[in-house]
Amino acid sequence: MNHSDILAHVDHTLLAPDSTWEQIRTVCDDGIRFGTASVCIPADFVARASEYAAERVPICTVIGFPTGYSTTEIKCAEAAAAVRNGADEVDMVINIGRLKDGQDSFVLDEIRQIKSACGGRILKVIIETCLLTEEEKIRMCHIVSESGADFIKTSTGFSKSGATPEDVALFAGHVASHVKIKAAGGIRSFADAENYLNLGASRLGTSALVKILKSEQPANY
Repeated sequence: MNHSDILAHVDHTLLAPDSTWEQIRTVCDDGIRFGTASVCIPADFVARASEYAAERVPICTVIGFPTGYSTTEIKCAEAAAAVRNGADEVDMVINIGRLKDGQDSFVLDEIRQIKSACGGRILKVIIETCLLTEEEKIRMCHIVSESGADFIKTSTGFSKSGATPEDVALFAGHVASHVKIKAAGGIRSFADAENYLNLGASRLGTSALVKILKSEQPANY
């Protein structure tokens, strides 16, 4: 698998709270230049990035991020606004406390409502694996499989740790065949990325791979 093949699976990501438009514009330029699957950026930049990128790279954003404990109403409003502003994909964070309280039906219903608010766009469900037990991760595999969401995603990258090979393998063994897997957080090399893809992931959330190539390749790469 060559670098271009791997980058085609990457959501090139910048979600730092101090992100500026100049940095977001560079992320869009890099996503276009290197052929990434999308650029994943804060919601406030979606409208401007969508206009700037002019359909040259899909725009992804995050809602209920990074804690997941916004109300369902607010998450749905965030998703709808993101789509109106030009988002092609939405990554949401589940209500982790509700899952831990055994309120699986609440978590399922919330995901379904947010999927509806996305108006047919891709929805990825972030379950923050580093905060969950194995039993809770498996329950989330089943919930996401029933929800109509498109992806299950490991991590926000803002908690205690990110993706692990074990979690991606666990997802692959428990999600329905129509649910895709996104690994995010801590993917720092092309070897890491290829390993996750071989384990069953079809998307990777990372900024490191583009940085590696930019340090190695001339500007006309």
